[in-house]
Amino acid sequence: MARVLATPGVYIDEKSAFPNSAVPVPTAVPVFIGYTEKAIMGKKSLLKVPTKISSYGEFLEFFGGPPKVKYTIEADAAVGYKLTVDKSTQFILHSCMKLFFSNGGSDCYIVSVGKYTDAPTGVVGADLTSGIEPLLKEPEPTMVVIPEAILLVEESTAKGPDPNDNTKQIDIVTRDAQGAFDLQVAMLAHCGLDMRNRVAILDVPLGNLDLREDVVKNFRVGIGQNFLQWGGAYYPFLETTIVAAEELDFSNIVNITGDDITADAPDFADKLDDKQKLIAAANKAAFDTDTTAIEVSSLATLLYKNLREELSESLISGKRAVEIHEQIVKLDTFKTGIPDAKADEATQLHQTLLAVSPTYKELMKNLRSSMNLLPPSPAMAGIYSMVDNTVGVHQSPANISVGSVIKPAVDLTAKDQEDLNLPLNGKAINAIRTFPGKGVLVWGARTLDGNSQDWRYISVRRTVIFIEQSIKFAAEAYVFEPNVSSTWSNIRALISNFLTNVWKSGALAGATPDDAFSVDVGLGTTMTPIDILDGIMRISVRIAVTRPAEFIVITFQQKMQTS
Repeated sequence: MARVLATPGVYIDEKSAFPNSAVPVPTAVPVFIGYTEKAIMGKKSLLKVPTKISSYGEFLEFFGGPPKVKYTIEADAAVGYKLTVDKSTQFILHSCMKLFFSNGGSDCYIVSVGKYTDAPTGVVGADLTSGIEPLLKEPEPTMVVIPEAILLVEESTAKGPDPNDNTKQIDIVTRDAQGAFDLQVAMLAHCGLDMRNRVAILDVPLGNLDLREDVVKNFRVGIGQNFLQWGGAYYPFLETTIVAAEELDFSNIVNITGDDITADAPDFADKLDDKQKLIAAANKAAFDTDTTAIEVSSLATLLYKNLREELSESLISGKRAVEIHEQIVKLDTFKTGIPDAKADEATQLHQTLLAVSPTYKELMKNLRSSMNLLPPSPAMAGIYSMVDNTVGVHQSPANISVGSVIKPAVDLTAKDQEDLNLPLNGKAINAIRTFPGKGVLVWGARTLDGNSQDWRYISVRRTVIFIEQSIKFAAEAYVFEPNVSSTWSNIRALISNFLTNVWKSGALAGATPDDAFSVDVGLGTTMTPIDILDGIMRISVRIAVTRPAEFIVITFQQKMQTS
């Protein structure tokens, strides 16, 4: 309404010279849900509070460092020993964040569902699921990642007949990943039903196992049929370099030592006093018998048994064996933990054992390999972010190297990938493969809805989300504006200008803007008089989104010589 000119003087009116514009919304903002060491900012608790960070340093500041993952050494007839992780100490979000940032990740949200000490039995599916609900009030995240979903796998062992020999009984391991599937179904529902502005990046549970174990088949069954276009899945797990060797020592073993080692020490030393006695046939036979009788029940007994075997086979000298045995006996000092006062002594013992005991060195290597086996989803979130920030959301996050990775846990061939990429049910699984001379590459770009011509590709799904959300936020400025031709012209121009810029970036296909998109709004085109009476403004936007060249077919044909 024009102001009333009543008092003599000079009045100034300002008129907008430029129309409103649509601002591109962020696309590279994943949210990670999981357990952390702490969750606090100053005096404010961050438990189940979506918190935005931009670096690994901020993650350490607000959410703390890694857990102390513990393993138990158990006897194994086939390989001598096996390592079993203590699930109450197994949390991987911290390592996954390092993998995310090492692959180009930047801004992201963290939802801590609890501290390590809050989960005495390890990862709980209900806790991780509860971390999804706070995201309903956060419009910015564009990807949902829950790497600890892979830990929701229950294993049980029972005796059963050996398939190669029915007269023998062997341990048969049964694995149930239903808890992981339930969580992943909830992730897809959150993205496709509740929010419709983000996608889920999923891992195939038990992705460290070969395809012959039916892990992909079980995943496709467990994931269901709903909201498949809102997620992409990756296989297999990755052998990474995230956990350094310096982060591990004998304190990562639950059963470090026992009383049997200390008791055997004098007898062991006596046998080595006279080397001639040892190599005498009778004494050597007794020594070998003692070696066989030792049962692996702790780290010390494992080292002790292997030491005696090496000595029995004359692989080391008696003097060297006594030196190694002295270090093994010292482990008894730390069987209940490492007090701060003896931290330096423990470090020295660890370094000495690495230097003198091949068995201990191999054990630490196996521990590191186990802790560095991580799901691919955090790496993919980093790759999505890197591609978005360097090229654009329309570029497929594929044919990209994966950083901080030695190799995939399963070596896939082109033949293996055929069913992963083009299954009859359309539930495509994107492969991560090793190529000679190229390294580890992401070699798939599909959503789980591979049979859909509209939503087959991740880049198409995410590009449309980007365009929809950008236009949605821009159009909010016209809510309650008069539903008349001048408003229609303004909003048509706003959307057209935005889509022209999107077309220039390469996200829309067409030689001209008219080929790439069209925007219609108005009475008789998108609306009826009833729509106007009901307060509805209908806008029709048609876009030609670029699609990846997934299959490049080159035809060669010989021709006649012409000269």
